Amino acid sequence: MPSMDTRLPIAHAAKDFDGNWRPPHDLADHLNEVGALAAEFARTFGSEWAQLAGRWHDLGKYRQRFQNYIRLASGFEADAHIKGESGKAPHSTAGALLACDRFGPAGRVLAYVIAGHHAGLSDWFGGLDARLEAAASRNELNEALAESPPAELLDPGNFEPDLQAIPGGKNGFALWVRMLFSALVDADFLDTERYMDPERFAQRNQWPTLQEVAPLFDTHMRAFATRAQPTPVNILRADILAQCRAKAALAPGLFSLTVPTGGGKTLSGMAFALEHARAHGKRRVIHVIPYTSIIEQTADIFRAIFGDSIIEHHSNAESEPGRENSASRLACENWDAPIVVTTNVQFFESLFAARTSRCRKLHNLVDSVVILDEAQLLPPEFLQPILDVLNLLTRHYGVSVVLSTATQPALSTREYFDARQNLRGLDNVREIIDDPDALFAALERVEVRLPADWHTPTDWPTLAAELAGLDSVLAIVNTRKDARALWEKMPQGTLHLSALMCGAHRSQVISDIKTRLKNSVPTCVISTQLVEAGVDVDFPVVYRAVAGLDSIAQAAGRCNREGRLAEKGRVVVFIPPKPAPRGLLLTGENACRNALHGVTEQPLTRARFAAYFERLYYDCKLDKESICDLLEVGGGTLAVNFRSAADKFRLIADEDSVPIVVCYRGTDGQDDSIDKWLATLRKNGPERWLMRKLQRYTVNLHRNEALSLLNQGDIDEIMPGLYVQVSDLLYDAKLGLLSNGRLSNTGLFVV
Repeated sequence: MPSMDTRLPIAHAAKDFDGNWRPPHDLADHLNEVGALAAEFARTFGSEWAQLAGRWHDLGKYRQRFQNYIRLASGFEADAHIKGESGKAPHSTAGALLACDRFGPAGRVLAYVIAGHHAGLSDWFGGLDARLEAAASRNELNEALAESPPAELLDPGNFEPDLQAIPGGKNGFALWVRMLFSALVDADFLDTERYMDPERFAQRNQWPTLQEVAPLFDTHMRAFATRAQPTPVNILRADILAQCRAKAALAPGLFSLTVPTGGGKTLSGMAFALEHARAHGKRRVIHVIPYTSIIEQTADIFRAIFGDSIIEHHSNAESEPGRENSASRLACENWDAPIVVTTNVQFFESLFAARTSRCRKLHNLVDSVVILDEAQLLPPEFLQPILDVLNLLTRHYGVSVVLSTATQPALSTREYFDARQNLRGLDNVREIIDDPDALFAALERVEVRLPADWHTPTDWPTLAAELAGLDSVLAIVNTRKDARALWEKMPQGTLHLSALMCGAHRSQVISDIKTRLKNSVPTCVISTQLVEAGVDVDFPVVYRAVAGLDSIAQAAGRCNREGRLAEKGRVVVFIPPKPAPRGLLLTGENACRNALHGVTEQPLTRARFAAYFERLYYDCKLDKESICDLLEVGGGTLAVNFRSAADKFRLIADEDSVPIVVCYRGTDGQDDSIDKWLATLRKNGPERWLMRKLQRYTVNLHRNEALSLLNQGDIDEIMPGLYVQVSDLLYDAKLGLLSNGRLSNTGLFVV
């Protein structure tokens, strides 16, 4: 085995493709490179802090114990075990403790960042404070200093920590620390990768700039305008696009884009973002979408325009050859692409995360344009911390935010007699559209019929008979159980959509619906609210179970969407047999009843949405998990509960949800793709692209329901936490997963 120079302290060791040891990664070089790169990433919000964090993050690697460990672990020094202990040697506390020694309480900023660069940010009390006080940590620092690291590494130079200069002051402390943490973590990953895997590193940073890809959009829109028929709707869409381009010159900050459903918000919002970036030097556009069920549609629209210059980062993103290349997979780690399409979950949970993998991308939010698509779907239970972080991003990190929706939520600051219900909102939000009310009047394509009696429900057989008398109709209900119950009463040939169908199944049914409607084939669909956002279907009649006013408006957006009917489309709001389950659905329904009480004219005016959202937010606890309290910095101690806040900031509560991979073989039963994926899984084990592919065939069930199916032998746990359908009768090509029973041969439900 070729020998190596082991005199210098090393950070990492690796072999080349021929199995020979490459020169080791010099520790001093690594620390200096990480410091320089982190400083570059943090140049607008704390470059000196980030540089010191980079220089000191691996200070503990100087200790002899670590040097012995890395030589033993890498195998290039056969006698390393004689010199010290085997097993891992902790090294991330020495620099944290040095920062506290040098800078007193202010050094705790660096301590959070350095100590967490592997395991993630910790809470202070009961976490980092105890770790820094431990004798083992002091020994780690002393042993590292005993090896005489280069003096220039230890010298902070003229750095004087100034906590008065924190972006956002006390209220911005937690986000600022996470930003510094992001800069350090990404710099550490990148410099380590540059040594350990130079070919992988070379694939990075190959993206064009946002300014370079913008002309592709201009070319696409010119071609689109040439093909578009001069219908009234298309003329209005062209005007909306022109207004978005014109308003892009406004100073960066907060914007709203209020456009009725079908008005072309997606492309017009991108036009604003690109022009705004040109005018103000923004580096990327991040398009944030509430549901994974619609993100792929939006990503495909942008991919057709920008080619490989976008990444889509979410749980369902394909990762197989042809769909995602190596550069886009790498960019998902730190979002260094010019255009990113992601979800509310990925975006906001990253902003409140403690883990390195989630935080790594945060510094790349600086100087970006963020479009929050369907902004009314920001989760009320987390609304206050979300608005706080949006204010910080726009005021201190060069971010412009666009709230894009037909139903703008009431997000401005409000104060009540009961101060607990106050909202620290988004102020100085500028509307992009000149006259939204006139636009809504011009694009009014439906007549909404409200219940004559808000207290009298319509039973499913009566509603089914009414629906069966229509050629084409979409009926939207509030729960999966309601969708199945109504569907069972409908004539044969009625289509069904719910989250009990896997993503691949839903996509196929939606595609079939669009084809049928385009060809004027009578089409009746029973669906849950998953059809309301981002699904471009166009029915002459839509029925909607009473729900939040924004949901009713979204349902109306699936009716006469293109304005092709001679008369207005018809939207009928009905009272279902059972009220919505307790929680946000019921709160929204009650707020809707309050907003529409006594209304006889058009119920979907913009003013009514403002009243609805004010009522909704007043009735909700806007910081249900006390995230703001957890992230409040303790006076003098700089104590913040980073880990606890991250654990509680979960937009989708998944503790009681179990994913099940189902055997969906197409609506005709002839597609054997899932069988191939599962065979590959059993043969090769879990691979990243494969697991993401299987997510398109996944249905989430309550844990108790899943355990019942497991006990019945209908599903199998083929590896820890991964359940797969084994009963051929469990998944139906019309209804999806039959969690509470199976269909008999006659089509009737049996339990």
